[in-house]
Amino acid sequence: MTLKTTTAQIIKQVFPIDFHWPTIDPFLFCAYHKDSYPTANQDLGPSGSLAGRNLGMDFQIKDGFRMYHGTKIPGFPAHPHRGFETVTIVQTGLVDHADSIGAAGRYGNGDVQWMTAGKGIQHSEMFPLLNKTEANPLELFQVWLNLPKASKFVEPHFTMFWGPQIPSVRQEGVSVKVVAGKLETPKSLIPLMPPPNSWAASLDHQVAIWLITLDKDAQWTLPTASKETGRSLYFYGGDSARFGELTLGVNHGLTVAADMPLTLKNLGQAPASFVLLQGKPIGEPVVQHGPFVMNTKAEINTAIDDYRKTQFGGWPWPRQDMVHDVGLKRFARFPDGKREEPKP
Repeated sequence: MTLKTTTAQIIKQVFPIDFHWPTIDPFLFCAYHKDSYPTANQDLGPSGSLAGRNLGMDFQIKDGFRMYHGTKIPGFPAHPHRGFETVTIVQTGLVDHADSIGAAGRYGNGDVQWMTAGKGIQHSEMFPLLNKTEANPLELFQVWLNLPKASKFVEPHFTMFWGPQIPSVRQEGVSVKVVAGKLETPKSLIPLMPPPNSWAASLDHQVAIWLITLDKDAQWTLPTASKETGRSLYFYGGDSARFGELTLGVNHGLTVAADMPLTLKNLGQAPASFVLLQGKPIGEPVVQHGPFVMNTKAEINTAIDDYRKTQFGGWPWPRQDMVHDVGLKRFARFPDGKREEPKP
């Protein structure tokens, strides 16, 4: 395709997206989960038969949903992390969290959990189905954000951003949910504060995680950042949209220059939905082995050995696929015993 010079300067790369989305430094990974779970059974799993699934490793959509690593309840039973952070943005549905440092929670329907794995943690992320009479849809994003070498062995930490406290902008058919970063608007927004050792904790690193929605015919121009800042944009919901002079159908990602404005316009009948990931690169070597992200192969070997010896604190819960009581509403319980619930 031939692009006008200005658009060609801004858009560096275009690529298809599906379940796993390509990312650039300082991001490591982004997964988009969208599952149409049916009514729940008595065990908080999907009603009906699970025959024909590769249970324990079920990543193919069948009957509208996946079980992932779950065998009875969908989700991700206990597994370790070291050296990076997870940012879990739940648009619809619920996630039950439990971890090796004794923290627990149930969050979703607009909430975000930001967890710094640091020197090592085990956690489980299960998707309990609570509704026995209606469907249980799930939509979430999980973003992996790298940590610099100086922060890879910090103490594990997690922060909850409850839906009502997450700043957002709504104007002229445009909605922007600001999970991370500073967005200049006529009405001042107070940025959320990520965990203290996050690369996003300093506004100088220009980390941004924005969820953008454009109504029919609406348009919005991305504000600029510094030239050295990396920026990726993912068009995951809707029909078609224009990016400058380039028109794309849904399920495309773009790597774009952050220092030049880019106007997005929804060309479809349905709302157009985008995720923006942005940040200055950490610029250090990245060596990844599954859930461990370090700077050298030797550090990966140490991580594997440490996990075998210590289990990163062990597992204090009665089951690997830990879910909480069906009657509990959204909550977070931190390692110090503090309990938190979303405010209306």
